[in-house]
Order: sequence, then C-alpha cells, then structure tokens
Amino acid sequence: MRNRPSLARQLFVLQLAVIVVLVGAGALLVVLDARDDSEEDAERKVTTLSLGVAELPSVRDAYARPAPQRTLQPLAESVRAATDTDFVVFMAPDRTRFSHPDPERVGRPFLGKIAPALEGGVVTETYRGTLGPSVRAVVPVRDAAGRVRGLVSIGILREQIGDDVRRRLAPVGAVSGGALAVAATGSWGISRRLRRQTFGLGAPGIARLYEHHDAVLRTVREGLLIVGPGGRLTLANDEARRLLGLPEDAEGRPVAGLGLSAPLGGMLTSGTPVRDELCVVGDRVLVVNQERFRHDGRELGAVTTLRDHTDLEALAGELASVRGFAEALRAQAHEAANRLHTVVTLVELGRTEEAVEFATVELASAQQLTDRLTGSVEEPALAALLLGKAAQAAERGVELDVTDDTAVTPTRIAPRDLVTLVGNLVDNAIEAALAGETPRRVRVTARTEGDGALYVRVADSGRGVDGAHLEAIFRRGFSTKDAPGGGSADGDGDGRAGRGRGLGLALVKQVINRYDGEVGVHSGDGAVFTVRLRTGPAGRGTEAP
Repeated sequence: MRNRPSLARQLFVLQLAVIVVLVGAGALLVVLDARDDSEEDAERKVTTLSLGVAELPSVRDAYARPAPQRTLQPLAESVRAATDTDFVVFMAPDRTRFSHPDPERVGRPFLGKIAPALEGGVVTETYRGTLGPSVRAVVPVRDAAGRVRGLVSIGILREQIGDDVRRRLAPVGAVSGGALAVAATGSWGISRRLRRQTFGLGAPGIARLYEHHDAVLRTVREGLLIVGPGGRLTLANDEARRLLGLPEDAEGRPVAGLGLSAPLGGMLTSGTPVRDELCVVGDRVLVVNQERFRHDGRELGAVTTLRDHTDLEALAGELASVRGFAEALRAQAHEAANRLHTVVTLVELGRTEEAVEFATVELASAQQLTDRLTGSVEEPALAALLLGKAAQAAERGVELDVTDDTAVTPTRIAPRDLVTLVGNLVDNAIEAALAGETPRRVRVTARTEGDGALYVRVADSGRGVDGAHLEAIFRRGFSTKDAPGGGSADGDGDGRAGRGRGLGLALVKQVINRYDGEVGVHSGDGAVFTVRLRTGPAGRGTEAP
C-alpha cells in the first residue's frame, strides 16, 4: 500500500496554507487601503494647494499684466519645489499654459478637464497628462470683481503616490512576515506534538484503528474498564456497563461516585493489581483481573477485566448440593447395611422378636421424617435437600430438626435457587454447630406465607456471630470458621478465604437480591438466619444486609 503522509504532516501543510492565505489576504487589504488613503491624501493636498495659490495677490497681479508667463513660470517652479508636488500649471481660460515643469511646453494647450473650473467650481481627477498619470486639481483664478481670469492646476504623479504607498507598507511587510514566521513555527510545533500523540499515523490508519478498537470493545465477551490515575473512569465497554449496571454517562466520572459495591469499588479506585478475584456484584459473581499500565514512563491508570461466572458458581453450588445428596445416600446405605446385618444376626440367633422390633423402630423413625417432609414440602428438590441434609448431619453427629410448621407450597422461585439458598444456610449451620458445645443441633423452618413470600429460618447451637462481622459475612471471601471465638460465617479464620471458600453466604445473598428479598441475622444460643423471598425475581437489590 502506498505510504500516506501522517495526520500531523497533513495538518501542518493545511495550517500553513491557511496561514499564508490569511496573512496574504490581510496584507492585500492593507495595500489597497494604503493606496486609497494615499490617493485621497494627494487629492486633498493638491486641492488645498490649488485653492491657496489661486488666492495669492501676486498671481492675480500677474494675470492683470501682459505676458503673465514671465511672472507665473518662476512662481510655479518655486511653489512646486516648496510643496513637493510634480507640476504647477497656470493657464488661460482657453487652456494656454503660462507655466510647466518643462519650459518647452509653455504656450501649449493644457490637457484635461477644465469646464467645471471655468464655471467657478473645482476639478479633481486622475489623468494621464504629458508627464504621465497624475492626481490633479484645477481651480479658477479670479480678479477683484470675481471674474474668472485664468486657471491653476497642481498635480502629483501616480508614481510618487506609489513610492509613498511602498514606504507605508514596509512596516506592514515586516509585521506580516513576522506573523507568518511565528504562525508557521507554532503550527510546526503543534504538528510535532500531534505526530507524537498519533504515533505518526495518517488519517486512514487512525480511522482503521478506531474501527478495530470499537469492534473489539463491542464484541468482546468480557467487561473492560480503564480507570485513569485520578480515579476517573476513562473507558467502559458494553459488557462492563451491562455487568455493573453503569449509566450511559459513566465515562469521565469518578469511580467513587458510580455506586459500585465493595470490594469492587475499592479495587477500581486503588488500582492495585488483582488476579482472578471473585466479587459478588448485585446478583452476579464476577471474576476480576486488574493491572496497571504505563507508556513512556507515564502512569496511565489501570485496566480491569470482568468475567461473568454467575452461572458457573450456581452450577458449582448445585454440584455441591448433589455431592451432599450422594454423601447422604452413602451414609444411609452404610447405616442400612449395618442395620441389615444386625437384623440378620438377630434372626440367626433365634431372637426373631428383637429383630422385628429393631427393624420396625428404625424404619418408622426414618419414614416418619420422609412422610412429614413430602406431605408439607411440595417442592421435590427442597424436600430431597432437607432429607439428605438430615442424614448428612446425623452422620456427623448433629441433630437436624425440621420444625412442624414447615409448609412450602409451589412458588415461582427456581428450584436451583431454593437449593442454593437453603443448602448453603444449612451447611453453614452444621459447621457452626460442630464448632460449638454438645448437644449439637440445627433447626430449620421453611414456609410459604399468606402473600406468597417464602420464609426460611435456620438456627444452630454454635457460638453465634460476632456483632462486628454482621456487615461483612455476606461478602465473598469473608470467613470466621477457624478464628478464635469465631461464629457461623463460612470461610477461614483470618477473615480472608482462599479460592473456593467464603462463597456460600455470598451466593445466598445473591439469591436474596435476585428475588428482592430480606435477610436478618442475630445471635441467641447460636446464630439465627431468617430470609424472606418474594415470589418472583426483581433484579438487583441492595448490596449489604
């Protein structure tokens, strides 16, 4: 492809052309104005001189005597020399000259307009005479009675006017040249700066770069944010606006004023490098990566990418629940095998009555819970979850009690969200109960209220939740499992979770936000979580309980 001049060079040439045209046009206007002024000055000068000379007594006396040329020729030359004019011509009414700069032309007819002067007026004109083009004035010479006895004409050659114009324009030319030099230098400096800023690209290259830039920003599946050194949002692509719910005028505004929740807002403001950090934003789970970038030693800000892992984290939660079901089934199978061996052994020992009693008591206890849950919980996934969690808790030495007022009718809440909500709350309560003193218990209540809302209450016999952590337990990564005096929030002991921990309650909060719900946490004999969900998703809710 043929090399094209850079945008900076094109702009420099264009600016230089515009400057030359403007300076040239200005100089031309000054020349024309100066020429007009010089001609007007010349007309005023010759008119004033002519009128003054016509009133001289010596001139009138000369016209009253015979052979006036003897007096008027020397007088005319003295006046011409004294007034810096080119000719002073005295003449008779019939145009006969009495004086002329060229003595040989004395006595010859005057060339030019004289009729108005013969009638007592004043003639001013530009005329090509014997000496060349000139600006002249012709006025009458009157006697004492007021009669026109002759005429006098004084003129200045156009050549002299041109010399005067050139003298006037010498400073104008110097100023115009200086202005052109200064403007050209400024334009060159601007073009150099523009060349550095555009990296020497031409207009087609910049247009192509913008088209590619815009196409990438609009089609990439990741959210992209650029935050400048001053903490202002420089760029946000369409996916970032969608994931974070940013307004249309977000670019150019301070990040702190966009209403982003912690910890994402703090990450963007600080510009600290981040690698694969999970953040819960509204009803989404985002993977955040952030790096600072420089160019030519200058700090330009931080680039942040966002990947939506909401569905992946939800599937991970479902997988954890399925694993819990599998563990519960394995535990039940193990217990069933032990019971079967016990029954068989009792039969072999001939103790049939004890074998029947043992089998029926265990079967009745398990069947009683199953019958109660399947009768009161009409959502199969939730009923199966509670049965599995009961077996899992029993295997770990925790008594899981589903209260008698549990009654869930069909709702518009997705089964996956029910499993995520209740499963994580129960798992959290079991962990808290194991960390507490015996007896270890977990009580679960779930019911559909009169307005169709779902009410869930999970209480444990653990050590409760530290009041200082109430605002933080629903934030991804927070944990107090192993902390001294810790409570019921899942994660590890220093308040920061490793990857994969400290996410359970964050997912619970995500479900609550999705259904515009409410959550309450308080401590009694242990921790008590109460959740109320409306019957349909309502989008993003608040970020903190």
